[in-house]
This record gives sequence, C-alpha cells and structure tokens, in this order.
Amino acid sequence: MQAMQASFDTQCPFCSVQCKMRVIEEKQTDRRPTYRIEGLPNAASEGRLCVKGINAYQHALSRERLLKPLLKTDGAFREISWDEALNVMADRFSVIRTESGPDAVGLYGGGSLTNESAYVLGKFARVALGTRYIDYNGRFCMSAAASAGVKTFGLDRGLTNPLTEVTQTECIVLAGTNIAECQPTLMPYFTKAKENGARIIVIDPRTTKTAEMADIHLKVKPGTDLALANGLLKVVIEEKLTNPSFIATRTSGFENVLSYVSSLELAEVAALTGVDEDDIRRAARAFGKAATGMIFTARGVEQHRDGHMAVRAFLNLVLATGKIGKPGCGYGAVTGQGNGQGGREHGQKADQLPGYRLIENPADRAYVASVWGVDPAELPGKGVSAYEMMELVHKRDIRALLVMSSNPVVSNPNADFVAEGLRRLDFLVVADMFLSETALMADLVLPATAFLENEGTLTNLEGRVLLRGGDRPAPGEARHDWRMLAELAARLGKGAYFPYSTAEQIFEELRLASKGGAADYYGITYERIRNEGGVYWPCPDPEGPGTARMFERKFAHPDGKAAFAKAVHGAPGEAEDEAYPLVMTNGRMLSHYLTGVQTRRSPTLLAKELENVMEIHPRTAERYRIGDGELVRVASRRGSMIVRSRLTTDIREDTVFVPMHWGGVQNVNNATNPLLDPFCKMPDFKTSAVRIRTLNAADLAALSEAEG
Repeated sequence: MQAMQASFDTQCPFCSVQCKMRVIEEKQTDRRPTYRIEGLPNAASEGRLCVKGINAYQHALSRERLLKPLLKTDGAFREISWDEALNVMADRFSVIRTESGPDAVGLYGGGSLTNESAYVLGKFARVALGTRYIDYNGRFCMSAAASAGVKTFGLDRGLTNPLTEVTQTECIVLAGTNIAECQPTLMPYFTKAKENGARIIVIDPRTTKTAEMADIHLKVKPGTDLALANGLLKVVIEEKLTNPSFIATRTSGFENVLSYVSSLELAEVAALTGVDEDDIRRAARAFGKAATGMIFTARGVEQHRDGHMAVRAFLNLVLATGKIGKPGCGYGAVTGQGNGQGGREHGQKADQLPGYRLIENPADRAYVASVWGVDPAELPGKGVSAYEMMELVHKRDIRALLVMSSNPVVSNPNADFVAEGLRRLDFLVVADMFLSETALMADLVLPATAFLENEGTLTNLEGRVLLRGGDRPAPGEARHDWRMLAELAARLGKGAYFPYSTAEQIFEELRLASKGGAADYYGITYERIRNEGGVYWPCPDPEGPGTARMFERKFAHPDGKAAFAKAVHGAPGEAEDEAYPLVMTNGRMLSHYLTGVQTRRSPTLLAKELENVMEIHPRTAERYRIGDGELVRVASRRGSMIVRSRLTTDIREDTVFVPMHWGGVQNVNNATNPLLDPFCKMPDFKTSAVRIRTLNAADLAALSEAEG
C-alpha cells in the first residue's frame, strides 16, 4: 500500500540554539502515521539535532493537546466555544478593571513565545488593558546577564560575536553553564576549539559533561562565583596580564576596581569559594596570557541574589584583558529558553517597550506611542518583576491574571507561596498546549498552537533573528497566542489597534516600533531572513548587513566606553547552619526542558528520566544514611520536595543538586529561595540551605494518599 508523505520545515522549540529541522510525516490508511526527523543546514547548529529536538514532534502530536477552550464550573472543566471564552474574559477583565483599576489585571508571558506574540502581549497590556503589570518567565533566565550587559556595554545581546569564532579563541571560560546537556548541538564548536589548542576553564560545583572536557575545572561552592571572578581578576592584575591600552582608551572606572581587587587576599577568596588558590592562579594565567579569549556565563552564575554583580565581575575580566570587539574575543550569555533573547527585547518585560526602549523614558514612550497611534500619556508606567507580581497576587493587588506560555506555579521560587496566591485570584486564565500545573488551577484555559503550527520569528543566543515555519494545521480549535490577544482586544473595544491577520503583519509593525532602539530590527524582513537564513540585530538598514560582532570600535554608552564595576562580594544569600546543613542548587537535565510541560508529554524523553532526583556525594549520603535510589525528603525554610537519591562523586560534598523539570511533590522550587537581586530581580534559585532524610512509613503513606 502506497504511503502518503508530508513534510514540515521548522525549528526546535526548546533551547536558544533554535536548530532547524524537517519533520517528515508518512501516512498509510491502515495504521498510524510515522515520523522521521532530519536536521537542516543552518548557521548555528550546522544541521545537528539533540535528543530533545529529534523528539520534539512527539509533544506537538500528543493526545493530551488541548483542543477547545475549557471553563471551570463547579470545580470541573467543560468545553466551551471561542466566542464564549472571549466574552467571559472580556466581561471578567472589564468588571475587575472597573472595580479595582487597570492594574488589578496582570499579564505573565514566556520566553518561548515568538517575537510577534511577545510584541503583541506587551502592546496588549499597555493599550488594551492599560496595566503596568506585565513580566515573563525570562526574568528567571537572563535578567542578571541582560542588566549586567546594559550597565557594562550599554547594550545587552546574548553573544557579542558569532559562534563560529569560538573555534578561533585560545582560552574559553564556561562559568555556570553546562552546554553539553543544555545546548548540546553547540559542543562541536568547543571540541573544535580544543583541537585547535584552546584551553577550556569550567566553573561549576558539579563535574558535568561539560566539565569533563575542561583543562581546568574550578569546583566552586554555589553562591561564590562573584568572589571567584574577583580572585581571577586579582591574579591577572598582579601578574601584569591586563591590557593597559584598551583600559585607557575604551573603558571607564578601572581605578575603583583596581583599588578594591588589590585589597583582597587570595587565600580568603579560596576559602570562601572552596577552590584551591593554585587553581585560581592557573586559570587566571591561562586566560590572561591567551591572545584571544571568551567568557560565557549562564544560570549557575546568574541565579543568585548577586547575579548581576557576579556577571559584571566576569565582564571586568573581559575588559581588563581587552578581549572583546575583535575576532575570537568576547562575552556570551548562554540563553536558556528558545526565544529568551527576543522575548525580552520587545515589550514583555515590566520596564520595556519594543526595541529595548524604556517605558519610563519620555522619548521612548513618545516614539512607540506614535507607532501605536495612542497618546503617550495613556501608556502606563513600569511594573514589577515576575516574582514580585506573584507577591502582588498573594496580596490581592492583582486580582486577575492571564498566563501565556508559562507555568509559574512550578517555575517560581517559593512555589507553595505562589500556588496560594494563584488560588486567591478572582480570575485566572492560562493559554497553553496542555493542562500544566498552572492551567489546572485556572478558571479558563485556552488551547495554544505548537511550534509545528505557529509561524514567527525567534532570536537565538547569538542575536540572530530566525524565521520558523508553521505549516502543519493546528489540531482542534487551537489558536496562535497573538490571535487570541487580538480577538480579546476587539471584545474590549480596542480592536483597531490590533488589526493583524498574519505574523508577518505583526513583524512589520515590530520593525517600525524597534527602529532606532537599542535592539533595532528595522532592517530585518521575512524575505531577508528566508534569503539569508537569519539576520543579526542590530540591523537598522534594510539594505545593510546585520551586526555579527559587537563593539569593534565603540560601546553603546554615550561616551563610547565600556564601564568597569566595583563588584564587592560577600557570603552567599543563604548560609548553612545546624538545622539546614547542606547547600542545594538546581539546574537542567539533557532530556527535559523548563518545567517539563512539553518534554514530559514526549514518551521517548520521559522514558529517559521518569522522575526527579537528588544528586549527592557518596560520603555525604553515608553521613545521612541514604542509599542510592532511595526516596528522600529535601526541606528548606520554605518548603520541601520528595525526590529519589542519585549517588555521584561528581558533586561537592557540601552540595546537593535537584533538577527543575517537575511539579507537585517533586518540585525543587517548593524549597528554593525567593531572595531577589536588587538590580535585576533575579531570584536566588541556586543557593538554598536544606536538610535531607529518607522517607519514613508515615511519609510514604501520605505520599501514596496524595498520588491516589
């Protein structure tokens, strides 16, 4: 019997590499379709796919996909029409705004939304609802690196130079990033660099797959990255490995940094970080002496109460050695989410308008208002960060919330507190592909399209704007996020401001709204992306190239110089004590993504890691009488989770590691610390003091009852 074949060119919905792929569907009348996945040539991953990308189609085709809007009535969901869903939303939002003001309604977005949906979400908040309260889950991903980049360089873009230059550099520092498991299709760049003679320095409390390739592994205690970066800079300065000419002509503020760093004792840095003094010297010399070098940071450095300053301390090291703005030199913030870069550029953050404009800057407000056709005075001011929104929900200052492409009850720190707040809402709407943990709490759930069905642009970790195809028909009545918002705006009497029928129409408006901004997309069009395979921003000229390597001649501050920062370090955000004697850190697994809403719907990916685990050193486990594979309760001052132990010598003895991909009793964020970085409002996910014990009979009975 002849098979019917269809193919869909798209890109992986998961990490920030955004690998291109072709999904080939073969149908036969007497059996279910079968699927083949092929990697497509592209500039970032060069046609490679990882295990998540190869199996991404499985969640898009899952039988658990939401197919119609669901309204909760008497505690149970029932299917309703889109007309009824939109009318219910419009009525409830209108009543709450009338009774409590526009700021009583909040919007909570996601770093997996396309640029077009993120743009419309930000515009919808300010124009259709008039609320200041909008933020997104990217606050937990890139905010420390983004704010540090703005303060240091005057501009935040994930990588300051293209990935191809990784292979050209002589020394690479990977700080708090496990690329081998989080962005595995990028690993060939680093292995090629090593083949070319590069020395690789990995900073991580665990011996990850990435650390296994390191020439120098600094097994730092969680929460002390800032101190370690200062120690590295101290050695570079003392051994005269700085670039005085670069410092003098292209930077400002070095004297303050020099005075502070010179006052430090390296032995004290070693004691605080748990890294041997000789190893700090070896790493500093390797980076300082190299003619070219790059530093990459990710969540291991950034998700702390001092994450902003920790990144700035590493950027001090880049500036002091002059390793930026030329081939083989630069800084990279390794974005976690698929559109974590683009998602924060066009208005989804509390303080931003499209193009990285600031909502409280009068000139920025005036320009964007002119594009939108509204009075600048009608635009609200800046709101608060994602977790601070949850605090306002808890206080009932925010009474209605629309969550789009996110799962805040799992992804926020202090998750029990967040869940309690969401239960206090008058009205909760969630747009998603599945009944996530947050969607199960909602009053109304809206079925969203998946990556195979949703055309739009996404910006990868390099700052390269890519166009994702979405040719596969959506199942049931699933709709694009931007279309839901446009139709809701019409119900609220604001439809004239959202006249979109295609994603490309939105992008054309986004281009204009970003024109002249820090993240200038004006020169980028769908046609250019198709012809060129992607275009770097900033790209102000439709006829000119995008900017692959940043800061070659000047930085983005008014004086054209990069700014050093005196980055004072101290103790971690939460210290161990007799009651909570261990440090818990968290992170990702190769086979899962974010809160697991998508990857746990993939049979292949779920089979690789069925449940959450706690990595613990065998000597530590012996002290607490914990065997390999036992169920363990991990408790902090905020809450607890139940996970299975996994003994490994790859982790420090004072540290345990729990991944972030499960909700419920397995949710690591039941216990994580909501202490916020004062600069960027990043929560201190990575350092929570905890105690551990095996489950007793009462625990097991309670767990069985909860699961039953």
